[in-house]
Amino acid sequence: MSGAPNPARGEAAIRVNGSTITLRPSFAALVAAEAELGSLIALVSRAAEQRLTLGEMVALFWHCRHGAPDTLTREVLGEAVVAQGIAAVTPALTMVLRQILAGRPGG
Repeated sequence: MSGAPNPARGEAAIRVNGSTITLRPSFAALVAAEAELGSLIALVSRAAEQRLTLGEMVALFWHCRHGAPDTLTREVLGEAVVAQGIAAVTPALTMVLRQILAGRPGG
């Protein structure tokens, strides 16, 4: 469990098996996501066009996880997203995408 997210850092949170997982879109996390998913600008464009895939969303969350337990696997994360439904994780996705586009306030 990683505690409450800090919106001033551009962090968001999702629930996974009863725990709160903080998503921190740091430089290192976004570089890793980009290495797997391709251009982050293209990813944001696909999201805006409602063409972001479930796999892309989970990959982005996976790379942005911060302070998650070592027992968390990508499959468990993906299953948690599916169990909650996309509507439930959309606020977290929106926060991460906003961070990609706009950065942190005062950053």
